[in-house]
Amino acid sequence: MIPAISLAYEKGETDIMKRRPRDPKHDRLVNQRLISMAYGQIGLIQAGAGFSSYLVIMAENGFLPSRLLGLRKSWESIEINHLEDSYGQEWTYEQRKQLEYTCHTAFFVTIVICQWAVLIVCKTRRNSIFQQGMNNWMLNFRLVFETVLAAIISYTPYLNTALHTYPLKFLWRLIPIPYFFLILVYDEVRKYIIRKDPGGWVERETYY
Repeated sequence: MIPAISLAYEKGETDIMKRRPRDPKHDRLVNQRLISMAYGQIGLIQAGAGFSSYLVIMAENGFLPSRLLGLRKSWESIEINHLEDSYGQEWTYEQRKQLEYTCHTAFFVTIVICQWAVLIVCKTRRNSIFQQGMNNWMLNFRLVFETVLAAIISYTPYLNTALHTYPLKFLWRLIPIPYFFLILVYDEVRKYIIRKDPGGWVERETYY
C-alpha cells in the first residue's frame, strides 16, 4: 500500500496541461503497453538481477551453474548427505537448505533494491527524473521503509527462522546495484525518445 500511497503525493509533471486527455474507450489504466513494460521489459531486468544474485552465491559456495542443472531431485533428498559440488566438496541436506535459503534471501533483497528504481521511474510518464526531482517525501519514506523492512526480515532472530531467511554478506547486497542503474537508464532513455519524437514508435509501444 505504501508505494501506491506515495505516488498519490507526487506533484504533476510540468507538461501535464499540454497533453491530450485519455481516450476513455481505449486508454485504460491497465493495457497491453503497461503489461509489456511491467513484465516484458522492467520485469525481465528485475528477474535477471534476482537470478544473478542466486547464481553468484551458489557459485561462490561451490555450485557452478552447470552443476545445478538436473540437481533438484538429489538436492531435495533428505537421505543424501554427501552431495558433491563442482569442486568435489560434500554437502549435507541441512547445509544445502541453508545455502538455498540464503539464495532466496538474496533474491528477495535484490527485488527490493530493483523496486527502488521501479518506484523512481514511475514518478513520471514523460519527464526525466532530473526534471521532476525527489521532493516527494512520502515516496522517500517508502524507500527507507522498504529497506529497513528487508533488513528486519533478514536479520531479526526467530523472524528469519520462521521465514527461512539468512543474513547476507555485504558484497552480495551489491550485486543488484548495476541492475538498479540499468532500470533507471533504460527508462530515462525511453522517456527521452518519447519527448523528442512524440507520437513515434516508442511512444505508441511503451507509453502507458
